[in-house]
This record gives sequence, structure tokens and C-alpha cells, in this order.
Amino acid sequence: MGTKTQPQLAKENERRIRANDKEFNAQFKYHNNYIKTSKYSLFTFLPFNLLEQFQRLANFYFLCLLVLQLIPAISSLTPVTTAIPLIGVLTLTAVKDAYDDIQRHLSDSQVNNRKSKTLRNGKLVEAKWSEVQVGDVIRLDNNQFVAADTLLLSTSEPNGLCFIETAELDGETNLKAKQCLTETIELGDRHDSLWNFNGEIICERPNNLLNKFDGTLIWRGQRFALDNEKILLRGCVLRNTQWCYGVVVFAGVDTKLMQNSGKTQFKSTGVDRLLNFIIIGIVLFLVSICALFAIGCAIWEGFIGQHFQLYLPWEHIIPKDYIPTGATVIGLLVFFSYAIVLNTVVPISLYVSVEVIRFVQSFLINWDEEMYYATTNTYAKARTTTLNEELGQIQYIFSDKTGTLTQNIMTFNKCSINGRSYGDVIDLRTGELIEITEALQSVDFSANPHHERDFRWYDRTLLDAVRSDEEHSHVFFRLLALCHTVMAETVDGKLEYQAQSPDEAALVAAARNFGFVFRTRTPNSITIEVMGQLEEYELLNILDFNNVRKRMSVILRRGDSMVLYCKGADNVIYDRLHGGQEDLKARTQDHLNKFAGEGLRTLALAERRLTEQYYNDWRSRQQEAALSMDSREQKLNEIYEEIESEMQLVGVTAIEDKLQDGVPKSIANLQNAGIKIWVLTGDKQETAINIGYSCQLLTDELADVFIVDGNSVEEVEKQLRQFKESIKIYNRFRPGGFDAFDRLNSDSNMDPLSVTMTQTSAFMQESNLPPTPPPPPAISVVTFRWDDKIKDNKGGPDSAECNDLFGDEKRSEDGGTASIVVDESTGFALVVNGHSLVHCLSPEMENKFLDIASQCKAVICCRVTPLQKALVVELIKRAKNAVTLAIGDGANDVSMIKAAHIGVGISGQEGLQAVLSSDYSIAQFRYLERLLLVHGRWSYYRMCKFLRYFFYKNFAFTLCHCWYSLFCGFSAQTVFDPMFISVYNLFYTSLPVLALGVFEQDVSDKNSLEFPRLYTPGLKSELFNIREFIYSVLHGAFTSLVLFLIPYGVYKDGVSENGFIVSDHMTLGAVVATILIVDNTAQISLYTSYWTVVNHVTIWGSLVWYFVLDYFYNYVIGGPYVGSLTQAMKDLTFWVTMLITVMALVAPVLAYKFYLLDLHPSLSDKIRQRSLKKIHSRASSDVRRTASSRRGRRSVRSGYAFAHQEGFGRLITSGKIMHKLPQDFAFPLGLGTKKTQVLHNNLNSADGPVSKTTNNVSGQHMVNNNTNLRQNQNQNHSSMADITADGRGTGGQDGRGSGGTDDMSPRAPCQDLDTINL
Repeated sequence: MGTKTQPQLAKENERRIRANDKEFNAQFKYHNNYIKTSKYSLFTFLPFNLLEQFQRLANFYFLCLLVLQLIPAISSLTPVTTAIPLIGVLTLTAVKDAYDDIQRHLSDSQVNNRKSKTLRNGKLVEAKWSEVQVGDVIRLDNNQFVAADTLLLSTSEPNGLCFIETAELDGETNLKAKQCLTETIELGDRHDSLWNFNGEIICERPNNLLNKFDGTLIWRGQRFALDNEKILLRGCVLRNTQWCYGVVVFAGVDTKLMQNSGKTQFKSTGVDRLLNFIIIGIVLFLVSICALFAIGCAIWEGFIGQHFQLYLPWEHIIPKDYIPTGATVIGLLVFFSYAIVLNTVVPISLYVSVEVIRFVQSFLINWDEEMYYATTNTYAKARTTTLNEELGQIQYIFSDKTGTLTQNIMTFNKCSINGRSYGDVIDLRTGELIEITEALQSVDFSANPHHERDFRWYDRTLLDAVRSDEEHSHVFFRLLALCHTVMAETVDGKLEYQAQSPDEAALVAAARNFGFVFRTRTPNSITIEVMGQLEEYELLNILDFNNVRKRMSVILRRGDSMVLYCKGADNVIYDRLHGGQEDLKARTQDHLNKFAGEGLRTLALAERRLTEQYYNDWRSRQQEAALSMDSREQKLNEIYEEIESEMQLVGVTAIEDKLQDGVPKSIANLQNAGIKIWVLTGDKQETAINIGYSCQLLTDELADVFIVDGNSVEEVEKQLRQFKESIKIYNRFRPGGFDAFDRLNSDSNMDPLSVTMTQTSAFMQESNLPPTPPPPPAISVVTFRWDDKIKDNKGGPDSAECNDLFGDEKRSEDGGTASIVVDESTGFALVVNGHSLVHCLSPEMENKFLDIASQCKAVICCRVTPLQKALVVELIKRAKNAVTLAIGDGANDVSMIKAAHIGVGISGQEGLQAVLSSDYSIAQFRYLERLLLVHGRWSYYRMCKFLRYFFYKNFAFTLCHCWYSLFCGFSAQTVFDPMFISVYNLFYTSLPVLALGVFEQDVSDKNSLEFPRLYTPGLKSELFNIREFIYSVLHGAFTSLVLFLIPYGVYKDGVSENGFIVSDHMTLGAVVATILIVDNTAQISLYTSYWTVVNHVTIWGSLVWYFVLDYFYNYVIGGPYVGSLTQAMKDLTFWVTMLITVMALVAPVLAYKFYLLDLHPSLSDKIRQRSLKKIHSRASSDVRRTASSRRGRRSVRSGYAFAHQEGFGRLITSGKIMHKLPQDFAFPLGLGTKKTQVLHNNLNSADGPVSKTTNNVSGQHMVNNNTNLRQNQNQNHSSMADITADGRGTGGQDGRGSGGTDDMSPRAPCQDLDTINL
């Protein structure tokens, strides 16, 4: 009975739909097309929102306090003191939640009310999207959004084709082709035929796989296979197709778009979580204090208080027959009384203030003109108000590629034709390359009536070759104009192209501008215009691209000639060329390496002339293979291999995938801030790697790029194990590796030894030394410190020490700090394919994967699904306990955005799903740098400073009651006026601390970007943590003790000059309260680093406001403390007491601040001190990579749209360090370079001056730099300022510039070690 049969299981895993049959479909209760992303309705808002708010510990705590205050026997304060702030917090939060939900309702309404044409009773009627049902036949017109996931039935185009744009799904604007079944094409747009269509669809259940669909259509007694090519997904836009019809398969929440939206998770910041923990601690502290005072009260009442019942009568509920029982009951009541009196240690105003600060900070983000993108008129927008300070603590960024890092715009940049390279501009006088900039005049194509105005080409020689009818150039561009799947249409008299791939669009556009214009195509012909003359070709075959072939071909006939044109990855094309082209292949390969080194996507072109007899024979065998029911794909591939051989090399193209502006600079700055960046993309491996190099996420200085592409668990595990061994070997034998540190440790007396690895860029120091040649692009400084300052930074990123960043003039002469320069090439990168990532994310493999990934400077995951993106984010959150940020622009990024702590959507196109699901939206990736390094850091800095001061002032205020309890028999009598207690946080101290939380900044926004290491404290939560909280509590306790004891000692048994007694309780309370307000004013003045008009008004205004409000309450309303403060202020004793008390409280704080500033300045302190000198923290310039920088790796950049594997070309040494070290050798290969020799010499000579070591290394830098320039004439090194130590330049006075053999250490005994792979 409990076992289900196989047919039953099959039915549970399938979905049955019958077209135009509502009754049949209704039995399955499928979802309609209505979507809902809102959380509340008009009736459920109040109960649900209150329930959600009282799940917060603090709100529930104050609710319990309010209930206690309603009991007269235990409350010495009016319930109003808690009720008003609590109601205010609940109301403020409810209004914010209601506003957010109204926005979601409006968005839902806009989508649900879109119009769609639906067949009803044989007629086409206009219906709302929300009214569309599963099984309905709907019509889509050109440029219209697809309302639901639809099976394509018929289209206006030949062969049932239609074209869609998936920008809202994946951010890609290039077109994708869909094709309906040939059997349903006949339905056309005849409404009667479409209404009578009663096909039954059996398909998979709703899922989130965008690229997969399995189903079967049963119609007219036949079964037809359905796949993803016949499905139009909700959110796509119909393009270049007049109309199409389809039957709805998935609607509403079942659509793949909504399935990928993921569940909305409640997000809270690390500060929130810490606050919750602190509140629990404070509550426990409060309970302990209350219990102690309750015991003290019971003891006092039992021994002393019982004798004073005439003056201090016990309540009527207290048993008076047995004294110990009565004292115990009094103690129990006093426990709750103190819980009420001391509740201000966790004031409800804390949460009000936090919400207000976050709210205002969100508007500061929205109003930032520096993050305004004029092209699309888009501002940055904070879509949530609760996560701002989390932006200042991001440790991992997970980024999509297409549309996020790139513009998805390809440009034809360079090419090679018949062994000659085109695209570079050469100065005819000097023979040197001219850098191509916007200022350089481009070639004029205006003679071509079909040219594109925005097309830029700077090498005149190629256009001259075309116009002079040079044969090879004509073949090259004719191939580009004919070998593609682009569609052409005329819009407003202008020829426009729609391509499935932006690469193809760029190539066809290039041919068009050079005079080879693709005009139109039919299913069996292609027409082009060559230099004004029309040429029509019969299209015989298209041998399409796939992931295995990595190429595409077309077979064309014109007149009596027949030709095959082929384009594809260079390693694939090279293997299929006929013999006798060695010289051409070699020259072209050099050009390929050069193009790849510049970060361009390369593609090889070839042709083959065919005879009629050969083609007819091949055609018959191809048709036979196409009709085969057994191993059809394999047979077709074999047939294609046969004809795509013996080809003639035509040339290569080089396309630039344009990055968004400022991406390399932003990534460099974010990485320098200590943030790790992972790219998670659905693109192919080669495309992802190309972009990695273009955006400087991958660099040539990396020791190696590991590629995980295993298909099985065993293969992936083996690869990870090999990579781990490679890292171990590299770390052991590289310059500055483990051996070097071990030797230093054994040869020195440093105890303890702490090593700070600080990656720096040079700071210009004023020096009269002669200029020296520039050093290589980057160096690393290893500083050996004698203090244990960084021992506590376990697991955190390496912090930038100020002494290292700025050059400490106060370094000791006894060698207290040793600076040793080693090569920066110490990093690795990891590239993981989607099918391998499945195994990496398994429980048994994830630790090994993380072990490798955490040691890599960059990680790229390609061919990943939306769900895998979210799983990777969840893995890092769980395993690393790290703060994560995900950024993307398409629906395939929504799951990742929702899974991360912070989700950022790239806006600029209306209705993008990523933006709707994000916490913040920006128009360009480069604005992420400012969002994190400026607004994120400021928000975190402000919030931490606000919390430290807030806890200080409240403990200073509340603990006065504790000291007073020692003198009042633990009776829960308050020091202050109850009204003062009620309004202390609301009126007297709220505005100054709010101004601090909103406007405070330690350095300017410009310095925040120039010195990204300022971001480091947020990564390690240094500005507010348990230690800082305890410090604030102790500071507050000390303040409260001084605040109470000095006035108490002065006023106890005190008499004024007039003989009046001033030792009454009310006078003491008024004096302590006044000194408390003055001290708060003085303390927040010391806390404030950045003064604005608002700060001045709130700080000094609150002080004046205290006296005004006290007078109004006591004299106008008639408070019980009337006259107390006025009389006290008439006496000199009050002013002297206030001066002494405030000085006693302020002096230690000032002394400590000056001590830190002089002896232990922070990085921000030094930046403020040296801001006039305009010192830059790093040379972060957006430098284009040049030809020599890839050092001749073959086939690394043949990205195009093909997913071929990386070629195993010969690796050439850089002259600085090997790219790869052989793992089969036991001797330290990396120790043979001169840099290492310098390092060892330094380690062996502990008494030598630091400057000498630095000079030697600098000299060798110049040697290596010159060597690299000789090996790679076109290589450009990014300039770097000289770093000085001890106030002296480190120019090459001792450096040897000759680079002779005397200076070089012997190589390892193997000549070809540099080319051995690990």
C-alpha cells in the first residue's frame, strides 16, 4: 500500500497540459499568471508586522519592561517613559516596512496589468497578464515581452524561426534564435486553426534551469520531442519577428524567471548581530546587578529598615509579622524596581537612532552625484535602509560577467591577413608604434554609403589594400560577410543587424565598413554588396558551431565555383589546414600571440575550394547521417570533419570585448582594500578567462592559473590535489618562501616574531638624489616586526601598517625593522567549470575546494547555473563566516543576489530582475568602488563611533543610580528627576549623536579612494567589537563614578554662603544631571572629527536646550525639582564642582588621544597629517595591457563564442621568476635567481644596514626590467615611484646595471625547467 508504482511516480514528476482546454487543465490546479512579491495586505499588515517586530529581542524586552511599569508596587517611573519610545520605534519601522511593501505592490501591479493577446472562443482578445492561464494560446508581436513560458507554435518568419532578446534574464542583448516544430508551422496566424489546436503537452515540472526543457507533444496521434529551442521564457522580448503564437506551459510562479528569483531572505548586518549578542549580555548584567541590589535591600531592611517603619513604612502587601519574610518580599519587589530604573542602559532610543542614521545614510547614497550615470540618467539607489554599514565590511565580492563587468559590446580591433598584421599605427619617421587614443584621427569611411559612424579603425593600410583590390584582403572580408548566422533588416531606411553573438555582429559590421556589406538572407541564399556590386550566393549548408567542434562553416555556390568558408578557434583551425603553409602559419601564430597578449578575442579564418563531384558525394553521405536514428551526432561530426580539412589559412581576427569604463581600476582598488573577488558566469571558459585578463583580475604576474575541468569526482579530486602540491612547492621554494623565513627565525633573537606582508605602491618622497630608472610595475615589502601587534588578526586579511605605507622616519638604527624586496608573482588564480563545480560543492569535496580557492588571488567559475551561483555564495558564508556581496544584472543573478549579505543590481535598463531583487542598485560596476570604499566605509565608521559613544553616555548616566544605591539602602530611589530620565535620550543627547552618526568622517571621499587600505579595519570589525564595547562600558562606569562621587562629596553636609543647607537629594540630582550634560557635550566634541553646521547647532544647541527645558518643566509646568538647579547655580560651589568634575573626566581622554596620535597613529591619522603632500597609497591607473605581456601563450585568447580548452603552449620565462615550477625535483628551483640571492645575503648578514639590501634589490629590479624590455620590445611597464627608507632614496647606487654574468647566480641544472608544467 505504501509503495508507489512506476507510472504513479512518473505522473508526479511530469506536467500534462492540453491546449485550449480549460476544464482539462483545471483539474491539476496549476498556478495562474498572477505574481506577488509583496509581503502584506491591508488586513494582514498590522498583526503580521507587529509579530515580526516583536521577534526582535530588544522590542520584546521593552514590551516586558512596559508591563512591569504598569504595576505600581514595583515601579518608581511612569510607564510613559517606556511607552512613548517603544510606540515611536514600532511606528517608524512599520511606516518604513509599509513604504517598502507599497513599492512591491506597485511593481507587481505594473507587471500583472500588462496586456497580452489571448485566444478566447476562436477570437483574439486583449487580456491582462494576470488573466493568462496554462493552456491558453497567446499572440506576441515584435518588441513585446513574453507573458509566460510558452511553447512556440508558429511565427511570421520562414521555417518557423523567431528571435528573442534575453536581457532581463541574463543581461545579454544579443539575439537568440528559436524555432517551432515543422508540423505546427502550418497553423500560421489563422485563428480558427489555432483555436482547434488540441495538442497535449507532457513535460517536466517547474524548475529553475534556464537552458533546459524536456517534453513531448502529442497531436494527431503522433509524438514530437520538445526541447529548449522551442520554448519562449517569460521576461524575454520578441525581436525581428512580426508575430508569433504559442501555448502557455508555465505561468506565474511556475515560470523559470520566477523559479530563479529564490526566496527573499531576511538580511541583517554584522553590527545588528553583535548588538543582539551585546544586549543579551547587558540583560544578564542587569539581572545580576538587580539581584545583587535585591539581596542588599533585603539585608538592609532586615537589619536596619525594620526600625524605621514609622518614617519609611512598608507597603500593605508586605507581611509584617515575620521580619525576614517581609525583607525578602521587599527585596523581590526591589529587583523589579531596579530592572525598571536601570533599563536605560539599553534604551529604546538606541534603535530609533540606528534606524534614523541608516535612513539618512541611504539618502546620502541616493544623492551622490559621483555615482550618477548620465548616459541612462540613472542614480545609485539604496533599496534598503538596514544594511549600510555592512557595505564597509565586505570580504568577498561575487560578480557576474556579461553586462556587469563588460558592456557586451564587441569591436573589431586588429587582424592578420595572409601573414600581415593590421591595426597598429606606426610612426613612419621613427618606426615606433603610436598609442591609439581618442585624440588619434581614425580612418575616414564616409565614401562607403553603408558605413557606421561609430566604427573606429586607425590603420589606413588595410583600407588601401581593399580599395586596390588586393586578393587576400577581399577573400578575408568576403568570408566575414558570408560565414555567419546574422539577420539583416531595414529600419527607417537604415540597414541593421541582429546577431546571436556580439562577436558575429562585430565581424559582420567590420566587413560592412570595409565595403563588404551583408544585405539579406533567405533559407537558401545570402546576398552581399561588394564595393557597390551585389553578389548572391546559394547557401548549400551551414555546419553550425557547438562546444565540441569550436568552429562553424558555410558551403556556398556562385556560378560554377563552390567554396567552404570556416571560422573558429585557432588551434582547431590549424589542425585542419593542408600542408605547405608553415611560413604563413608561423607568421600568423606570432600575430595570434600578440593579439592574445593584448587581451583580444582571437578567431582563425580558413577556406576550401570544392568540386561539384566531391560535394555531391559528401552531400549524400551527410543526408544519410542526418537521417540516422543511431549515433546521429557522432556520424554528423565525422562527416563534418571530412569536409572541414585540407583548408587554406586566410587570416585571423582580433575582437575587443569592451569592459565597462573603470572596471580594471575598480577591481585593483577593491583587491588592494583586502576584498577577494570571484567571477561567477554562465559564459564559456575561454570567454571568462579573456575577460579576467582584460579587467586585470588575472594578470601575467600570477604564478599559475589552475583550471578545474574534471568530469568525475575522481578527476576533480586529482586536479585539486595536484594544485595543492603545486602551491606547497611554490611557497616553499619561491623567494621569501618558508625556508627563508625559517632561516631568519633561527638566526635571530626576535621573540616574538610577527611578519606583516604588505603589498604597497610607492609613495613619492622628496629627495635630492639623481633620478633612477623606474623599477618593475610592483613590489612587495616584507616587514619583520618585533611587536605582537597583529597576533590577534587571526583569519583576517593582511593589514597595511602605517610605517610600511609611509616610510617610518623613526625606525631604529639597530635594525629593528628589516625590509626585504621579493617578487610579487606569488599568487595563483583558479578557473572552475560548471560541471566540475558540482563536485567541488559536494560535502566531501568542499573543504578541499575552499583550501585551494582561499589561497588564490582570483577565482572564476564559468558555465555555472543560477542555482550554483547561490550555492557558491552560501558555501563562503557558511565555511568562511565572511561578509559577502553579489553583483549582477540579470535574472540568472537573482538567486546569488538574494543569497549574499548584500545584493547589488546593475540598473540602466527598465525592469531588470536583478535590480528588483537587490539591496542597492548602481548603473556601472565602477560605482561599486565608491559604494564600498566611500559610503560603505563611512557608514561603518559612523555607526561604530555612534555606538561607542551611545553606550558610553548611557552607562555614564545609568550607573549613577548604582553608586547612589549604596547610600539609599538599595531602595531603587533615583538620583535624577523622573522627567530628566524620560527625556535624557530623547531631547538632551539624541541630536548630537545623530549628527555624529550621519556626518562624521575621518578622511575625505577622495582619500578614501586613494588609500583603499583604509577599508581594512571594517574587514576585521576593529572599530566596534566586544573589546570596544567593554572599553565604552568601563569608560562610562568611570565617568558615572566621578560624576556622582565628586558632587556627593562636595554637597554632603554642605552649606551655602547664605547658610542654606544644600545637601538635599534634589539639589544633588540637579547638579549631577547638569554636569552629566556638560560632560556629554565635551566628550562628543572630542569624538567629532568632521565639523559641520549641523554638528555645531546640535551639540551646543542641546546644551542650551537642557537649561531651557529644565526651566520650562519646573517653573511653567511645575515639576517637583523646581528651584533646585537655580539655587545651586547661584553658588560658586556649583561652578567649581562642575569645572573640577569635567576636567577630571576630559583630561584622561585627551591624554589618551594625544598618546595614540603621537606614538601609535592610525592610517587615517597619517593621511590627515600628510594630505597636503598629496601622497598616494597606490599607483592604481587603468593601464592597457600590451602585446608582450602574455609572453606568447598560444590559444589562451581564442575566445570568440567558442568554449575550447586552453592550449598547452610553451611558457616563456619573464626574467623575474618562473611561471611554473616542476614538482618532480627536490631542489629549490626558485632560489637560483639573483633576487633570491639578495634575499639570502640579507638573511645571512643580520648586521647589515637595511638600505643596502634595498639598494641591491632595486638595482636588480632595473636589470630585470631592462631584460624584459629586450625580450619584449613592445612591453609597457606601469610606472612606480621610488620607495625610500630612512629618508633616503633607494636608487641604484649599489645596484649593478650591467646585467653581466658575474652578477647572476648559477641556474638549476636543467636548461628547460621553465617550460615544465606542474
